[in-house]
Amino acid sequence: MNLQTHDLSLFLRYLNALGLLALDAVLIYALYDQFFKQDLPCPLCLLQRVGFVACMVALLLNITYGSRPWHYGLLLLSAVFGATVALRQVSLHVIPGTLSYGEDFFGMHFYTWAFVSFVSIILLTSLLLLVPNQYPEHESFIAFIRQPLWVRLIVAAGLLVIMVNMGAALIECGFWVCDDNPESYKLLLPAW
Repeated sequence: MNLQTHDLSLFLRYLNALGLLALDAVLIYALYDQFFKQDLPCPLCLLQRVGFVACMVALLLNITYGSRPWHYGLLLLSAVFGATVALRQVSLHVIPGTLSYGEDFFGMHFYTWAFVSFVSIILLTSLLLLVPNQYPEHESFIAFIRQPLWVRLIVAAGLLVIMVNMGAALIECGFWVCDDNPESYKLLLPAW
């Protein structure tokens, strides 16, 4: 691998780390809204979180193993899934006489922001696919401990955010179907 290809590979890894940081922020804010504002996510909201988590996994793969076409494919499919779910929720609430779900955030609801975010991911990933010579000819694995500190912190935060979201969904829905309009956590005692 020549120096120019190596520099491009590192630049793209760091760009993916910044994308992961942005998705960390999205899900951290969703958790903040859930736990501190007691705004329980609906089933469609939880499915949008699944889309964000799947996007995070694709970014983690690019950070660890370098850019690969199938990583970008996973990123695109995850974003299309998330955008589809978000658009479904938007369409449910644009009908006159229906109430919106959750609070506004800078003038739009979370599900509208989710749709905008997923479409942005699709567009940015499509642009990344146009970058020539980004796929190394041989394995370019970089162990976690060998990543720069700022990348390790973003990756660790991402993995923590994923686990907390999984736990939050479990305590909200239990092992059953999630409520359409959740009002309490199924796995917490009523005294809580």
